[in-house]
This record gives sequence, structure tokens and C-alpha cells, in this order.
Amino acid sequence: MSTRYPFTAVVGMDDLRLALLLNAVSPAVGGVLVRGEKGTAKSTAVRALAELLPEVPVVAGCRFSCDPDSPDLGCPDGPHGNAPGTARPARMVELPVGASEDRLVGALDIEKALADGVKAFEPGLLAAAHRGILYVDEVNLLSDHLIDHLLDAAAMGASHVEREGVSVRHAARFLLVGTMNPEEGELRPQLLDRFGLTVEVAASRDPEQRVEVVRRRLAFEDDPAAFAARWAGEESALRERIVAARTLLPRVTLGDAVLLQIAATCAAFEVDGMRADIVMARAATALAAWAGRTEVTSEDVRQAALLALPHRRRRSPFDAPGLDEDKLDETLEQFGGGAPDDDPEPEGPGDGGPGGGPDGGGGGVPPQGEGPEGPAPESAEVPDRAPAPAPQGSGAGERAAVKAAEPFRTKVLSVPGLGEGAAGRRSRARTEHGRTTGSTRPRGALTKLHLAATVQAAAPHQRARGRSGPGLVVRRDDLRQATREGREGNLVLFAVDASGSMAARQRMSAVKGAVLSLLLDAYQRRDKVGLVTFRGRDAEVALPPTSSVDAAAARLEKLPTGGRTPLSAGLLKAHDVLRVERLRDPSRRPLLVVVTDGRATGGGADPVALAARAARLHAADGTASVVVDCETGPVRLGLAGTLARELGGTAVTLDELRADSIAGLVRDVQAADRTTQTAWRAA
Repeated sequence: MSTRYPFTAVVGMDDLRLALLLNAVSPAVGGVLVRGEKGTAKSTAVRALAELLPEVPVVAGCRFSCDPDSPDLGCPDGPHGNAPGTARPARMVELPVGASEDRLVGALDIEKALADGVKAFEPGLLAAAHRGILYVDEVNLLSDHLIDHLLDAAAMGASHVEREGVSVRHAARFLLVGTMNPEEGELRPQLLDRFGLTVEVAASRDPEQRVEVVRRRLAFEDDPAAFAARWAGEESALRERIVAARTLLPRVTLGDAVLLQIAATCAAFEVDGMRADIVMARAATALAAWAGRTEVTSEDVRQAALLALPHRRRRSPFDAPGLDEDKLDETLEQFGGGAPDDDPEPEGPGDGGPGGGPDGGGGGVPPQGEGPEGPAPESAEVPDRAPAPAPQGSGAGERAAVKAAEPFRTKVLSVPGLGEGAAGRRSRARTEHGRTTGSTRPRGALTKLHLAATVQAAAPHQRARGRSGPGLVVRRDDLRQATREGREGNLVLFAVDASGSMAARQRMSAVKGAVLSLLLDAYQRRDKVGLVTFRGRDAEVALPPTSSVDAAAARLEKLPTGGRTPLSAGLLKAHDVLRVERLRDPSRRPLLVVVTDGRATGGGADPVALAARAARLHAADGTASVVVDCETGPVRLGLAGTLARELGGTAVTLDELRADSIAGLVRDVQAADRTTQTAWRAA
């Protein structure tokens, strides 16, 4: 077994370490979501936590980790009766982003179930994580159908596996810990709310602290066993403190005054539902136990709010999570009946414990081991990240970026045909989930049985197979896989005209509002998005294809305008982006959305002909496309419609893009009528 990096050797990241330790003290807090940029040791800290957890008593031989004091009455390996108990280390089970449904919930042998009536069940990761930690790295990239199973298990504390009426149920209560990079997309709100606490992490900007991080990491990689041995004392002391805090936890009191502060804080920040109140109460209680106290203070409530509310406050999809600390302090002071306790005396293991006593009365900063290398440098505040650079252009008369108009609900733009891409909510596709449309012979393991087709295939052979009882004699060749149709997510690539012809303030504001509305629609439909802009003499990729829709919205907000209209350059740049993405992810079908008034005034001696030629490249590739016509005024040239015909797509005006527009029903993107296109070219 490989040696894990010691928890006490992690430098800085006080909020993350505190949130993890609170869950170690009280698993009822509900887990942790760790948000942060890549390379900030999120996974290292989470994996190190498992080594600190106390051993778990289990029924000997039970694959589902039943507690010998209160075994699960419905356990598939039960009933246990007076089965002997044993102890094993706490598990941390990792759920890969690309895991199959059977790997998560378990696999049921349908062939044995149909032929012999035997429930042959192979437990999955949910069973392995019972009474331990379920860790999902890059949780925001998890497929929707896996998220659905996680939500069910987290809500009910059990996992149900059903295959055509044959079902198995087992307990699945686990501590859910996830890490994610917000630049790669946000998390579904339903799963986001299931995480008890959330923390934001970022690399320190303090050179001394960064040096210490590198020094410790290199020492660990040179000799992991020796490095872990040097931190064994701090790890042991921290483990003892966790056990002591768990023992003290049932004696911690949560007074009415503190409960009022918790309720008032949740109401002030307009969080949905009551889960936030419950999580805050549990987190504040764990903070008091961690600090060695039997009474919760206002400072505990404040710290609990900073960890439990940022991801629950009501916000738009493009707003960064966070909490107004001034508003939090005002609310606590208003409903606190006095100033919070300052420096209360600990009553238990917090005094003189590993890494020092509690900080500020609320459990404060978790222990930061000094270790053989000496004390770790003090954490430094991380400055706000610099805004994304504005696109480089060379057009004359460049104007500053204008604010987008209010977004609106858009019509559904979908790719024609039937795809096989990642699960989403935009275009029709063959999926693992959805309505059953037929059957086929399974390739590999059977996942979704088509019962009627299987029985129909097996029925003619029953006499030849010597059937004598009520059971159906089923062979492997009889099994049929159900084919299902659902929805997929697409790659929506925006090519936005930022030239001088679009530069009128009111007009560009409306255009940005429309693109922002389409981005919001892409967020809701689980699409990847990309952004190409063109103005002046060239085009650029403002945002490579990503699942982070809010990153696209941020780039759009800072987009300036001005100069000529190199329409051909924009279309060619979009073509290059789509070509590369087809190689990276061939199953994800693209949708090109060109936002322009159709003018072409730059990019060569004959910019109109060049733009038409570039558009025909997309048509030859079969790329579904739509042109959002931004032309305004009483006299319109119809150039956007001409461009749409060359692309083999369709055009919509800004007004027609609205879902509540009277222009007609929901408009699907479809190939232009070939006869009309031929006639237009002839003309």
C-alpha cells in the first residue's frame, strides 16, 4: 500500500483543514466540497484525512460493513444474528468521473435472476463507502445519471439496484467529499446542496510559504516512508484529539440564543429550505467540541456560517459563491444579545493539543504541525485574481466594453439527428437513460435488459432446452439490451462579431444580453461552450471549449468593440476550434452560433466571397449552425440570412430568439432546404 502524504504536513489551507476535521469529529455535518484552481493540493489533503479517522467496527465477513451493534435488517448478506464483530480502518473510496452505473451501485446478474430466481449481486462503490468516505475528484464533471444515484443514496441513506423488477437494497451512509476546479464548470444545484460545507482554496502568493510547500513535497517524494515517520507524532496527537472531540460532542449544548442566531443568519442570506440551518447547527456544535468546550458560542456560529452558507445563498449561475461578512456580523450582533465570547477557556483536549489550542473560541485554525523542518510560514491573504485580458484588436475607434442587457429565456436550439454524446438536455441522443425505443444484442456486459425482447428470443427454444419447470431456460445469446433515447449535451461555439458595425452602445448591450441568455441556456442543458470573437483584422479564441459557462460570461462582459468586420477570419477560427474538438471528443456534436449583422468588411480583397467560402466549410462538415441576426433599423439588408444559407443553417433575429416571442413555435436548428439554397446560388 502506498504511503499517503501526512495531513499535518499540509501547509496553509486553514479553512480546508478545519472543514475536513469538523467532518471527522461529526460525520453528520454532511461532507465537504473543495473548490479551487488546479495544483492546490485539494486531493492531497482529502486523501490524508482517511488516515486520521478511528477504526470502524463491522460484522465479520459482511460485504456491506454492517455495525455489529445494530446490523441492517435488510442487508443482502444478512440476517447476521449474533455474528462476531471485528474492527477495520475507515475507508476512503474514490469514485472515478468515468465510472459506470454498475460500478457505482453494484451489478445484478440478470441471467441468474431470470433462470434460477437467484439475486446474485456484486456490491459497488456505494456499498464499499458505507460508514466511510466517498471521495469524488472533479465532481463537477460527473455524469448526470451518476449524480442521480448519489442524490438518492445521500437522501435515503440506502442504495437501491433494480433490473426489470428484480431489486436489491443495502445501507449506504457515507461522508461525501468532492473537489472541483470552477473553471471546468459548476455543479448541479441539487448535488451542491448535499455537501454540508464548502471551502475555496487558492495557491498562496507568499514566497516563503510556497518555498515550504515545495520543500516538503520534494522531501516526501524522495522518501515517503521516512517523511511520514517524521510526522507520525503530530498525526498520532491529532488522531487522539479527534477521538476526544467525538467523545465530548454529545455533551455540547446548543442554546436557544444560538439557535436564533443560526435561523436569523440563514434567513438574512435567503437560503432555500432548512438544510442550511441544520448543517450550521451541527457544524457549530462540532466546532465547540473541537475547541474542547461544551457550549456553542457566537464565534462558532460565525465560523459555521462561513463554511455552510456560501454555496447555498441564492445567486445567479454566473455569480461567484461567497458571503458578505459585514452583513453576517451585523446579523449576529443584532440577534446575539451581546458581543460574542472572546477567548473562552477550553474544557477538554483543545488546550495544549497538537498544533496549539483553539483559536478565537470557535475551533478556529486547525493544527499546523511544525515538524522537523520547523514552523510553517504564516498564511498570507490571497489577492483577487486579475481580470481576464481584453481581446487584442487593431481596429480603429475601439470602444470600451458595455454592460449586457438583462438575460431572457431563449428558444431551444438543438442539433438535428440522433447523437451519442455525453448526457445532457439539448439534442436527441442514444443514452443509457430515457425512453426505450428498441433492443439489440449486448456488446459486453448487459446493463439495461429489454425483458420482452429477451423472453421473445428465448421462448422458441424452451422445448429443445428441456424445460420442465416454471422457470425460463435462458442462454446468454437470448439476452437483449434495451436501446434508449434521451438527451445529450452539445458543444455550443459562439462566434461573436465585435466590429465597429456592432459598436452602438444600446445595440451591443442587447447583443451581449442575447449571448448571455444563450449561455444561461447552455448552463442549464449541460453543454460545453466556447467563444470566438472577431474584429479589426483578425479573430481570436476568447475562450477554448470548456464546461465553465460562467468563464464564458466573464469574457463576454469584458469584450470591447471597434474596427472592421473580418467575418471570414471569425468563421475560419471557429472551423479550426471545431476540428480540434472533433478529435478530442468525437461523440459530442457541435452547434455553431454566429452572432453578427452579416456585414463583411475586412480580411481580404473580396471579404464577402471569403466569408461565403469559409461558411461553406462548416456546411461541408455538417456542422449545425444558427445565425443570430443583429441587424436593426427600418432598412435591413438581410446579410445574416445570406450567411445562414451558406452555412446550411438558419437565421433568427434577436426578437425571435426569445422563448415568449410571438414569431412562432420553438425553433430547431436544421439544414437549409437544398432546393432553396441551389436557387439562391443560381440567382
